[in-house]
Amino acid sequence: MADIFGVVADSTRREILRILLERYNQSGAVGGELSVSDIVVQLGLSQPTVSKHLKVLREAGLVGVREAGQHRYYHLDYAPLEEIEDWLIPFLSVDFDAATEGEAEEAEGLKEEQRAFATAIGKVFADTSFQVAHAVKDVKPRKWRKNE
Repeated sequence: MADIFGVVADSTRREILRILLERYNQSGAVGGELSVSDIVVQLGLSQPTVSKHLKVLREAGLVGVREAGQHRYYHLDYAPLEEIEDWLIPFLSVDFDAATEGEAEEAEGLKEEQRAFATAIGKVFADTSFQVAHAVKDVKPRKWRKNE
């Protein structure tokens, strides 16, 4: 699990996952693949850089690849994302508003700037968990085979 979080900690890899998710959403359950060159164009990075990041994502099981001649076509693999979702769910079900009196007094001591920062982090966390949940809710596992 820690390896998956380390992999998605990189902003370029998150952007690749976002691009593949957009492709999946555009094509529905059919397809959802993009070639390395398509990803390179969308990111505006060099092909070796994108290939390096795709290799890390592939080794973590977050993307799958289909080879067709000299071309490689990548797609999302949702199983590891479901692991992340399962890890996040307990945090999302905690009622943080039901803080004890001591915690409430401590929260009152926070400066306004700190409260705004904490609120921003909470919103990002909620948005991310919603996107992960939305991305994996209707996905059916697929088996990808090489050389078919």
